[in-house]
Amino acid sequence: MSETPEVPAVAGASGGRRTRSPAGTVRLAEVAAIAGVSEATVSRVLNRKYGVSASTREQVERALQQIGYERPVKGEIVLILVPGLKTPVFAAMVTAIESELTPHGLRAFVCPVVPGSVIERDYIEPMLDAGIAAAVFLSASNTLRNADPMARQLLEGRGIPYVSVNGGFPEGATPVVSTDDWRAAELAVSHLYDLGHRRIGMCAGPVGNTPADRRVEGFLEAMDARGLSDAEDFVVRHHYSVDGGRHAADELLPLGVTAIVASSDDMALGAIRAATRRGLEVPKDLSVIGYDDSYLLDFTDPPLTTVRQPVESLAETSVRTLVTMIQNRGVQAGEVLIDPELRLRQSTGPAPR
Repeated sequence: MSETPEVPAVAGASGGRRTRSPAGTVRLAEVAAIAGVSEATVSRVLNRKYGVSASTREQVERALQQIGYERPVKGEIVLILVPGLKTPVFAAMVTAIESELTPHGLRAFVCPVVPGSVIERDYIEPMLDAGIAAAVFLSASNTLRNADPMARQLLEGRGIPYVSVNGGFPEGATPVVSTDDWRAAELAVSHLYDLGHRRIGMCAGPVGNTPADRRVEGFLEAMDARGLSDAEDFVVRHHYSVDGGRHAADELLPLGVTAIVASSDDMALGAIRAATRRGLEVPKDLSVIGYDDSYLLDFTDPPLTTVRQPVESLAETSVRTLVTMIQNRGVQAGEVLIDPELRLRQSTGPAPR
């Protein structure tokens, strides 16, 4: 017995043109013969399962087109709710997720949103009847404390699976895939401490943002583990932006910090701007570490040392989990933490004497 329902039939018409026939059906064997693959492979393609190369999947799709079978759009769309694509790390994550979805016959529908706003609902509500397969909350309302729950509830009410990236909903019992932000802070503090820095400040993201809160927790734990007291006095919370980093650094520099850990690369670049406006040189007078990473950081002045989010691993793990849920197979609820990586460039150096 085949693994998948039979494909709608097409019958040969005059002149060799194929047209749909409501009377019969095309079996897996016919599609497999045209594509030059096994029936099991055809079944895997139709059911969006792993184990089929991109080229083989294309062969099967072409065979389906040849017999006149058109894949319905319904059930192929995956919404990606993301706070815009101007930030390089979000653009990279969306691209990586799209790349992982494609081999499964799934198509990404990118939804730029203000996290936690009604815009999330405005995207989800009209798409529900289109038969979306799933959704990904990518640093959207899943990262905010006390966010409007309507977007999540709309999906749950229709039984549509979703995965959260970089923070989960406290009320939700679905999988979460995140960068280990506590580990990220430890990597940054450890690097600066080894360079001789003892007065280390932090330009942190806004209060109530899950990744920002976690990075602050990790920063305080890392400082405490090294006997550096009163670290709370060297944490300034602001927006994830160049201006946010500049304003935060303007508060930290008068405190005599010799190094700054930033919650994003934009904030780190803002901190460097604040330092240079005061006549300080980076890294001679002040070391700065960012967070996220992008190839563009090789071209900043100076090139920015940063903690890199594992974009490819986040995308692969998220999509693998999502496809399993789409196939109505069980997944383990809870959060998977993926280790970040310290990328050394030229914005950090020995502590000034």
